[in-house]
Amino acid sequence: MKKSDVLDLIKYQLSESKLTEFRNQSIAIARIFDKHGDAQLAQYIMGMISQSDRLVPQIENISEYLTPVKLDISPLPLPLPIMNDLKGIINAVNHHIGINKFLFVGAPGTGKTESVKQVTRLIDKELLVVDFSHLVDSKLGQTVKNLAALFNEINHLPFKQNYIILFDEIDSIVLDRVNQNDLREMGRVTSAFLKELDRLSPEIILIATTNLFENLDKAVTRRFDAIIDFDRYSDDDKVEVAVVILTELLKQFKNVARDLKLFKKIIYSSEIIPNPGDLRNLIRTSLAFSDPTYPHDYQKRLLRSLHNGRNLSIPKLSKLGFTVREIAILTGISKSSVSRELSEN
Repeated sequence: MKKSDVLDLIKYQLSESKLTEFRNQSIAIARIFDKHGDAQLAQYIMGMISQSDRLVPQIENISEYLTPVKLDISPLPLPLPIMNDLKGIINAVNHHIGINKFLFVGAPGTGKTESVKQVTRLIDKELLVVDFSHLVDSKLGQTVKNLAALFNEINHLPFKQNYIILFDEIDSIVLDRVNQNDLREMGRVTSAFLKELDRLSPEIILIATTNLFENLDKAVTRRFDAIIDFDRYSDDDKVEVAVVILTELLKQFKNVARDLKLFKKIIYSSEIIPNPGDLRNLIRTSLAFSDPTYPHDYQKRLLRSLHNGRNLSIPKLSKLGFTVREIAILTGISKSSVSRELSEN
């Protein structure tokens, strides 16, 4: 088939049915040309596809290892040091200075994965996440073969500079090879990953996340151009994040109290303030299950959740700094009764 025939075929089929099937076949054709050294034609094909409002080029149904991820446009509040690091990543990528591998480390709920989505959106790329369920295999040696196939696909993506590849929770496949408790097979996988990382196309942006940084093989961590620590939230940072989360969620609820001063006190009352991801879940659940006839019910529920499901006594609430009015709201007891009990203690 001549090149002109392929281009004509794409032009004609853009107006036909089965657009998803045609899109996938078009991407497959682009891959073939790219694989055989005609990257310019592959990019031209992808450009033709992207010009159609109904036909957006993606990788779905083409790779069993890579899954497209929908990007979130909701606000992502982060501490200034982390935000500055993310700006540094965006600056490095936009200036094409050869920095393309990043590792996000931190406890669960600190915003690592959501930050990857935000970075992807801000630099106008598409996000593909590695599907570990297809990558890891119980058969001896198969995971190493799958890993090689995965990186081969990554390195031969048509228009590869348009993608960010995410290895979410990379500790699932990369272990410390000197740990005596590690399986020999996983040690081979780690060694294979190191080799594949070394041959990664410089046009590909790769980001990995982990909750278990200390368990990663040090040779792996050295391969990344930058390591971003997400365990840098002060209590004040977490409270400000909680306010942003609440403000966004309140748009979906009517007749709900918007007492931010009381809300902040509730968050500060926790002995250990949860990370943003956990705070989001607690706030969302408190709102979802609240009594719509009582505007402050979600605040009562949130307080209980932050104190292991316990209803705090009036003296305890007072010690935590809540006023008589606030205690009345959180307990459903009248202000006069609250004042009387406090005067008796």
